[in-house]
Amino acid sequence: MITAITVGLLAFVTIVGIVWTTTMLFREQEDPVGDRLAELQNNALVSTPRTAQRRKGGGGFLNRFVYFISLIPGADGWIRENEKKLARAGVRSQSAVSIFVICCFVVMILLMLGMLYLQRGNTPIQMIGGMAAAFILGFMGPSMVLGRMEKRYRKKLQEALPDTVDLLGIVLGTGLALDQAMVRVSEEMQYIYPELASEFYTVVMQVRAGQDRAKCFQQLVRRTGLEDIKSLSAMIIQSERFGTSLSQALKVYADALRTRRKLRAEAAVGKAGIKMLFPIVVFILPVLFVITLVPGMLSVLHDLKMLGGGGSSASSGLGR
Repeated sequence: MITAITVGLLAFVTIVGIVWTTTMLFREQEDPVGDRLAELQNNALVSTPRTAQRRKGGGGFLNRFVYFISLIPGADGWIRENEKKLARAGVRSQSAVSIFVICCFVVMILLMLGMLYLQRGNTPIQMIGGMAAAFILGFMGPSMVLGRMEKRYRKKLQEALPDTVDLLGIVLGTGLALDQAMVRVSEEMQYIYPELASEFYTVVMQVRAGQDRAKCFQQLVRRTGLEDIKSLSAMIIQSERFGTSLSQALKVYADALRTRRKLRAEAAVGKAGIKMLFPIVVFILPVLFVITLVPGMLSVLHDLKMLGGGGSSASSGLGR
């Protein structure tokens, strides 16, 4: 009875959501200027106080859905945190956070429905525990996946930085300006390190749009969250301010980055032995024990059996 009522309510909510979504899609009006401004704001990640920065309910079904979710106490901070993670994972489209929030709710509902189906014969207390576990897993699962995406994107940026900085220093040594050199490096690195090339090209486009260069590099640091890019941005800004040779400084900095990359690789090799200890103990050592000990144990048991059989036959012969 409870299952039938729950399924009926979910079906009713789904039908209402589909009808409302269709209505909002047909009523949606295009606003190219607003969309472009929102995209620039997402790319820049301009940090403003949360009291002054409020979400709006307009702009289509996705924005309205996120707006209604943000009205829940504590949900707005969760949405902003995931929006920052999406930006640091390289996903900076206008509707990225809306799609992510909807995916979280879809995964949560599917897990809860699956748990409800699996526990259809259990007691109410067991059903509540299973539903709570499904809710927590559906809430935390997409965020954990997003965290892995963020770490992978930052790792790609960090691996691409030494070669890109070295190439930037070489191009600057030929006499090109900084903006032209960054565009040239972005074009050369597009197929090797597309993530860092896209970041450099975004900085150049922001400078050409009229923004201050120091502010553009600060936004680059805020988007990526890497200390190496923060040091690179500070070096470029200081070199431009004091008029020092940027190409020579970049060559020295590229050597330092390569040294750090070598040290990280050596540290990873040093940790590999410790990381392999648990799989060896759990999966390999038991197999080795079985291969080495079982044949000997079988041989001993066979000899004992033969000895017992021989002793019994000898005793029977003496009795006769």
